[in-house]
Amino acid sequence: MQRLGPPGRCIFFLFSKRIFMSGTNYVTQETFEKMKQELAHMKSVDRPAASKAIAEAREKGDLKENAEYDAAKEAQGMLEAKIKYLEGVIATARILDESNIDTSKVSILTKVTLTNLGTKKKVTYQIVSEKEADLKAGKISVTSPIGKGLLGKLVGDEVAVSVPAGVLKFKVEEITA
Repeated sequence: MQRLGPPGRCIFFLFSKRIFMSGTNYVTQETFEKMKQELAHMKSVDRPAASKAIAEAREKGDLKENAEYDAAKEAQGMLEAKIKYLEGVIATARILDESNIDTSKVSILTKVTLTNLGTKKKVTYQIVSEKEADLKAGKISVTSPIGKGLLGKLVGDEVAVSVPAGVLKFKVEEITA
């Protein structure tokens, strides 16, 4: 068996399917701008800070036994992976115009009022991209089990969604923009 890297040191690689897939990431203009700002911050502030940390650690002596240097190099690698991931997301982003949402069926950016047929409780979710998902704010990802189950449904449709806790049954009460 061939060993990679120095003994006792783990090397982690972070790859995202999204970077290598030609899939589209649907986002609002607001989220797109936040992603661009985050990327600019990583490139202009975090990247130079990581380089400085490596330079300072390098000055402390023998690199073979310098844990601070190893940690700084690993942090730099993680930062570069995050930058590459975010560049991929931005490159495949498609900005959705919230004023042109089709409310005849459930689609991304629609708000859906559902009745949980098991508990009889009503809940409203907005279907959003993965990057915008925030359950506390009532925003669920289009790629989540509930989000996938609701896509394309009409008012009055009943939906059975498989989730880790079992099967949830909903009735679509209303679809709005």
